[in-house]
Amino acid sequence: MRKFLVILFVVSIFTLFFAQQLPPGIPRNETFIADNLTGRAANPGNFNIWATWVWNDRGIQNLLLEPLWCVEYATGEIINALAAEPPKYNSDFTELTIKLRKGVYWSDGVPFTADDLIYTIELVKNTPGMGYNSQMQQVKEIVKVDDYTVVIKLKEPNSRFHTYFLDRWGALRPLPKHIFEKVEDPLTFDFNPPVGTGPYVLKGYDPGGYWTLWERREDWDRTPTGMLYGMPQPKYVLFITYGGPEKQVLAMAQHQLDAADLTLEALKAVLSRVKTARAWRRNFPWTVNIDPCVTGLHFNTAREPFNNPDVRWALTLAIDIVEYAANAFDGAVTLSPIHIPLTTAYYNWYFTKLEDWLKNFELDLGNGEKFKPYDPTAGFRLAEYAKKRGYPVPDNPELIKRIFGPGWWKYAPDVAAKLLEKNGFYRDKDGKWHLPNGELWKITITTGTNPAHPGYRNAFAAAQAWKKFGIDVTVQTTDAAATLDQRGEFEVSTDWPAAEPWGGHPDLFRTLEPFHSKYIRPIGENAPWGNYARWSNPEMDKIIDEIQKTAWGDTKRLIELGVEGLKLLVKEMPTIPTFNYPGVIAWDEYYWTNYPGAENMYAQPYHHWPNFKYMLPFLKPTGRK
Repeated sequence: MRKFLVILFVVSIFTLFFAQQLPPGIPRNETFIADNLTGRAANPGNFNIWATWVWNDRGIQNLLLEPLWCVEYATGEIINALAAEPPKYNSDFTELTIKLRKGVYWSDGVPFTADDLIYTIELVKNTPGMGYNSQMQQVKEIVKVDDYTVVIKLKEPNSRFHTYFLDRWGALRPLPKHIFEKVEDPLTFDFNPPVGTGPYVLKGYDPGGYWTLWERREDWDRTPTGMLYGMPQPKYVLFITYGGPEKQVLAMAQHQLDAADLTLEALKAVLSRVKTARAWRRNFPWTVNIDPCVTGLHFNTAREPFNNPDVRWALTLAIDIVEYAANAFDGAVTLSPIHIPLTTAYYNWYFTKLEDWLKNFELDLGNGEKFKPYDPTAGFRLAEYAKKRGYPVPDNPELIKRIFGPGWWKYAPDVAAKLLEKNGFYRDKDGKWHLPNGELWKITITTGTNPAHPGYRNAFAAAQAWKKFGIDVTVQTTDAAATLDQRGEFEVSTDWPAAEPWGGHPDLFRTLEPFHSKYIRPIGENAPWGNYARWSNPEMDKIIDEIQKTAWGDTKRLIELGVEGLKLLVKEMPTIPTFNYPGVIAWDEYYWTNYPGAENMYAQPYHHWPNFKYMLPFLKPTGRK
């Protein structure tokens, strides 16, 4: 025990010292310091991102490596990085042609060419255990046309094969052939020192896993980042694990942390204590509302009574979304009534085309009675809540819709009761709901153990709403939530109501495909992420099949099909979308300014996303020493 305490003390002092004083020759005003989102690295000397998890967000995916393509969800575009142009398929989607960017060099001076991409695919395909091994089995043959052109021939048509190389917090990124071809076992190779096509190289790392330091390449102009956006402004980037939110707040107060993901409570503390600190939005609701992710509730439709859409809709209408959002995040959210996040891009691509349909959508209450459940005033009601809390709220109605959401579903407990009574449910004299078989209706909501996570907060907000409605609700917090969800061993969970869309492209195949009936698994077997609900519908199968046959570039047709898929999800409501993922990020403007905040969305805002390297050329040093 004494030895453990000594080690703990030394590690703590070392981490504090490193935070207070950078190594000799590393000026603070030339260094960008960010927290490690995923925490302390357990294998800090391993940088082989293709073989295992190596705490990829400590600079490996976001500084060292470049993908073929990268999603930029803030602007709704796909960045051609190592690829020189978008993917090109033949007419039946059995061949994919990739044109590579010329003039890119690995950080050790070797040119990046088609040989690297071909070797990457072949190595991954032939090495079980490497990431994307199963996906690369679709490859029949690879043809090198020239040093910068590759044709991939597939065993079967797949109009989305290129998306395995599309970076959205994960992709098959090209590896250096000249390094890996000399390795006996690519699975045990630690790739140290790492070589990349990105604008930074490894400067040093803590053997204890607390920090990783990167230095800008001298030849940064021979990387896609440099070619597209110019020189990254920080000469050095340090990723460090401080620990809990209180330590992050202290580090930011001492100007030893430039960017951090925080809890909402910690963000408020930073904004009140640090005059140079800011959030993504300078005023309430502060939080990032452009994440390509919508949060909410997941029904297990393989279990009664959640296999009944009337029951699912009753539970939806038993939620007062303003009260719900207040309980979850003090109202600092953007509501979404549909199963995709209402980022600027998706709002324009989809919500604008669905708004009139939502207003006219009707539920059948039985006995010829209909009900229109959509409430176009929900966002305005949430804004009123914020005003009453003393937060500044804009007067522009369109701006309110973009910040707080355009609408949600009505709080209509009387209608919810009619839907349940239509199906044999009844209330007792104490107002408690009973199942049609007479048993007291009890619901267990399964979620994780992190109180700051949107899933956790959705769980307790839903529990409060449904208890108020007269249902006996229990929240089960467990570290095994992800496993239980995947295996269908839950009633209601707080996993995302649908798989996250790409973010920078209107194609909804990624969101809708998990709902295809061919992926349905019985309880006890792993279901695909995005449909732990185990819901399917023949109409959805047709929509998904049609999307898969539609070219990536045919955005008009893709949006038409996506609209139909979203309508079907609303009608059936197998899951309940509640609000966009509310990212809580703080920046300190003491050393660096021109962050991509809500007023200046030139890039996504997170330092742990692969796009971070594309943000760095736009930062501006303040000149402080």
